[in-house]
Order: sequence, then structure tokens, then C-alpha cells
Amino acid sequence: MKELLKKIEELKKSSTKEIIDSKNLEFVKIGLSGENSVFNELCFCLMTANFSATEGIKIQNALGDSFSTLSEEELSKKLALLGHRFPNARAKYVVNARNSKKELIKILKEMGDDLILREWVVKNIKGLGMKEASHFLRNIGYKNLGIIDFHIIDLLAKNNLIEKPKNKSLTPKKYLEIENVLREISNKTGLHLGELDLYLWYLETGKILK
Repeated sequence: MKELLKKIEELKKSSTKEIIDSKNLEFVKIGLSGENSVFNELCFCLMTANFSATEGIKIQNALGDSFSTLSEEELSKKLALLGHRFPNARAKYVVNARNSKKELIKILKEMGDDLILREWVVKNIKGLGMKEASHFLRNIGYKNLGIIDFHIIDLLAKNNLIEKPKNKSLTPKKYLEIENVLREISNKTGLHLGELDLYLWYLETGKILK
């Protein structure tokens, strides 16, 4: 872990920190920008499941508030034209999520515990697992959740902090185990889990997305 902590501390002293700080402010602003902004971010995370984050960003930028207005058939056609691998399934998830939109906004306002909130999202928003639910909540300003994708798993495994799981799909138990490793790094670096994810993603990919 020492080598990884050293690399993170070096990044915290570099210009990368300014970019990551700006991203975190952007996430908070999205969470405060109203129902449509929050729902668009939810749809972005529905897009990125088993798909490219970069391509998901392009789709989000292209569709924007259309996530809330297009019919399932129209949305499926748009997603196909924009190159999504699973246009029909993702269109169905988005339309299903609309049915929970009002309740989601209400829960976000009322529930203060990040972990319980994630449980609600996973249970009630079809198409979002632990990773995607964590990603969504981080992207609207929640800070205490780990986003465990294969980049993070590879980085932790290379630093001998975890044994690389045999299955790509993590059970909730395994997810929480790895999240606790991230929480330990979080405590040692003074970074909340949401921003730690950006540092680790940059170390593994050389990119800062969202």
C-alpha cells in the first residue's frame, strides 16, 4: 500500500488535484441543479453499465433532457444511432426509471445515509447494480461510496491489496469487502471515497472523466 499512497500524495501536489477538485464541485452542482439534471445523471449511469464511460458521456451530451421525453421506441432508435451496444435494454431501463423519478428525488432529499440510499437505488432502479448506483450518487454529490470497476480492481490487485476476483460480476458481499479496502486508503490519504476514485482512475488510465 505504501507505494500507492506515495503516488496519490504526489498527485495531490500536482495540477491533477485542481482538476479533481473542480470535478467534485461539478458533482455537487449537478445534485443541486434540479430534477432533470439528477435524472440525466442517472441515465448516464444506466448507459455506462457494461459500456464505455467515454461513449456514455457522448450519449448523455447528445440526448440531455430527451431521456425524460422520448418514448421507449424513439429512445432505442437514438441509442442505436449513437452506437450503444444495448439500445433496446437501455431504453427500457430509462423508461422504467421515469416511473421512480419522483420517489427518487424525494428519497434523495430525505435520506441522509449514503449506504442506505445506495441500497434503495439498487433495489428500485432496474439496471443499476452496486457500482452504477455508487457512480450515480457520487456524480450528484454523495461522497462516501466506492465505485469499483475493473480499472480499480486491477490497480488494487497490482498493489497486492486484494486478490483479483475470478468473476467480473461482484457479489454485494465482495463489493463491500473491496470497498472497505478503498475506505482504508481513503482514511490514510484524507480523501473521501468519491474523490479517491478519481485519483485511482487517473493512476490506472491517465484520464479524469466522471
